[in-house]
Amino acid sequence: MVVGLAVCVLASACGGAGGGDDGAPEPAGTDRIATSPAGTDPSTSSSTDTALTAPSPPTGPSTTGDVAPPASAAPRATTTIAPLAAAPSDPRVARVTAADLGASWHQGCPVGPADLRRVSVTYVGFDGAEHDGALIVHADAVRATESAFDRLRAARFPIRKIVPVDRYGASDDASMADDNTSAFNCRPATGSTSTWSQHAYGRAVDVNPLENPYVSGSSVQPPGGADYLDRTDVRTGMAVTGGPLVSAFAAVGWGWGGNWNTLKDYQHFSASGR
Repeated sequence: MVVGLAVCVLASACGGAGGGDDGAPEPAGTDRIATSPAGTDPSTSSSTDTALTAPSPPTGPSTTGDVAPPASAAPRATTTIAPLAAAPSDPRVARVTAADLGASWHQGCPVGPADLRRVSVTYVGFDGAEHDGALIVHADAVRATESAFDRLRAARFPIRKIVPVDRYGASDDASMADDNTSAFNCRPATGSTSTWSQHAYGRAVDVNPLENPYVSGSSVQPPGGADYLDRTDVRTGMAVTGGPLVSAFAAVGWGWGGNWNTLKDYQHFSASGR
């Protein structure tokens, strides 16, 4: 069933207008932002060494990511959809602290640790076996996240791996290169010092980035995703219209970056559609 979510669509907070396959303008918020490959080996890195007084997000422009709206863009009205919160006794959901979030969170982020939850999911790997993973999402995105990943498990849709992005030092580049599926990461929109990515709110998930790259002009992120630019050649783990991955998120009311017009973000699913 479609699950409602609380979403912020103020241009000043969420990166501009939405879009899709209906001919509407391109959504201003996309899912990528190029960062220095500061990620660490997920098997050895720690998520407990980030100080609460870490600096604000980078101020310089980046080459990929949620695109900031033009200066002339008019503010959007706020739309609120009542969330369906997870049951208090849900064993798959846990509160998190700043230490749990590692480098993926710092002071000045648009949401605090108290707003976020760790959601444990079981998924089918590329090996056909079931594995345990975890996603950090906003509290009001818990039910949608659980439902979407339950649907993917039931459909036996393969996912490479699912670990929080702090295991990569919060490097989006490193996480994508490792074909990791992730959600929360406090990072700004591309080319903006004041507009946040939807991932910074915990209301977006990137699935199988290698098989589902971000494509804008000649830019492909991760670079290895260039092997998957022909979307008619459907292979394991790919997001395609009518397929189990796109359908699972459509069922909970989330939008897909593969439906955008002037650029494609095939890995990206979000509550706001941006």
